[in-house]
Amino acid sequence: MRGPDCVREYWREPELSAETFRDGWVHTGDLAWMREDGYLFLVDRKKDMIISGGFNIYCTEVEAALYEHPAVQEACVVGVPDEQWGEAVKAVVVRRAGNEVSAEELIAFCADRLDRFKKPRSVDFTTGLPHNRNGKLDRKAVREPYWADATRRVN
Repeated sequence: MRGPDCVREYWREPELSAETFRDGWVHTGDLAWMREDGYLFLVDRKKDMIISGGFNIYCTEVEAALYEHPAVQEACVVGVPDEQWGEAVKAVVVRRAGNEVSAEELIAFCADRLDRFKKPRSVDFTTGLPHNRNGKLDRKAVREPYWADATRRVN
């Protein structure tokens, strides 16, 4: 985007500024598509996209399917190392109090709602997910432990 209301640089962050602000444009990292009538759909953040076997998988799309399940309180989807596909879809889920659901049940639930390559390959359960100071889910903190011992990283 660009315009008179857009900031031109990050304070004391020259490398990040050079990456984000180029030729008067702010490169936000948002992924979107536009319908023929001009309506814009924001899909996800570029850094939150999983590339598995050459397919682009948007974390928020998989999370939306998980949130349809009544036992899911909160969910975070990340890409984890996969020798064959580069990354595999992993869901980290907080169960709603008083509800039980297995990983296999959630994977099957998502398979009914998503293309086959988008469904989680695995599900971990936790009692809480990390959030940043703005209250947003800290996807990087969820993702990082899965990549800590990886010999090859996908960024």
